Amino acid sequence: MSASENGLKENLEQLKESNLYRSRRTVEAVSGNYVQIEGRQVLNFCSNDYLGLAQHQDVIARFKSAADEYGVGSGSAHLVCGHSAEHHALEDELADFTGRDRALLFSTGYMANLGIIAGLMSKGDVVYQDKLNHASLLDAGLLSGATFSRYLHNDLENLSIKMQKHPDKPSMIVTDGVFSMDGDQARVAELAALAQQKSATFMIDDAHGFGVLGKNGAGIVEQCQLSQKQVPLLMGTFGKAFGTSGAFVAGSDDMVETLIQTARTYIYTTALPPAVAAATRCSLSLMQNESWRREKLAALIQYFKQAARQLELALMPSETAIQPILIGGSTEALAASEALLQQGFWVSAIRYPTVPKGSARLRVTLSTEHSQAQIDQLLDALKRISL
Repeated sequence: MSASENGLKENLEQLKESNLYRSRRTVEAVSGNYVQIEGRQVLNFCSNDYLGLAQHQDVIARFKSAADEYGVGSGSAHLVCGHSAEHHALEDELADFTGRDRALLFSTGYMANLGIIAGLMSKGDVVYQDKLNHASLLDAGLLSGATFSRYLHNDLENLSIKMQKHPDKPSMIVTDGVFSMDGDQARVAELAALAQQKSATFMIDDAHGFGVLGKNGAGIVEQCQLSQKQVPLLMGTFGKAFGTSGAFVAGSDDMVETLIQTARTYIYTTALPPAVAAATRCSLSLMQNESWRREKLAALIQYFKQAARQLELALMPSETAIQPILIGGSTEALAASEALLQQGFWVSAIRYPTVPKGSARLRVTLSTEHSQAQIDQLLDALKRISL
């Protein structure tokens, strides 16, 4: 890509011509699962607020009271003067929640993944990643300087073959718990067993599993009953089911202490606002005490899947709140998304390079805030656009 002004303009025009240009829509107001954009209310089916906690009155109230106490910003990095009692309490509560020794907060999920992998791996090591891992994990593998190897999606045989090429090098296996664009789940129990067999460190990014999967909402590791020994690095974000912002990693005392010393995205950035940490603590409590949210979401997922099959929509294989409808071409996916918007439904079109060429899709995401009646309305709209 050319960095000259003329080159930039040409590149942008090429993106537009190939229907790969990305545009932002401005949210002007939010009311439950309705948002106002361009002066009109639409029903939102593309938010990751899976448990409906982003607008929960208790979470908002805790945010406000903590802002009164601590101010708006943290003022500095954790290792200078930005580590508040709210941050520390949240780390302790997350460690208990996940069954790990300690947890460490990061300002964003992207920064967490960059910091974890680059902080633990370096030249001479090997990082193995699922081909459909989130961009932050892939970038982290490249940034680390380690040999970077991608295995076919959820293909343990392919991973095993690749690991045979570097039998004696320190290694790490990294996977999403729930894949963000497909909605399917990693084979984490088998990956954990392979990691132990090969003496590799195993890391799971469970951004889309925390709060949703497992009896208590502790994610895919709880669902599969995997211990800290089996999954030494467990990462999660707050911007999905928690309804707030930020991220964390949980693991052993030595692992977390090492990251405090080596993770550049932890050391050299301003800490989360304490009020966000306080609000997240409230979300964590609600998540654990209100299991009905997960139960309702699970019921809505099954309802949507059954009804979508009856309409013969091209659903991808997912048992999570992420329910992609495969379209194929970018032009067609954009047209479908726009047609839904005109009917009052916001469903994003996901295109290359976020997903492979030829696999553009509508990414429907469900929330506890939705009702069966609203799902029926969406399905009627999908039927009218004749996918």
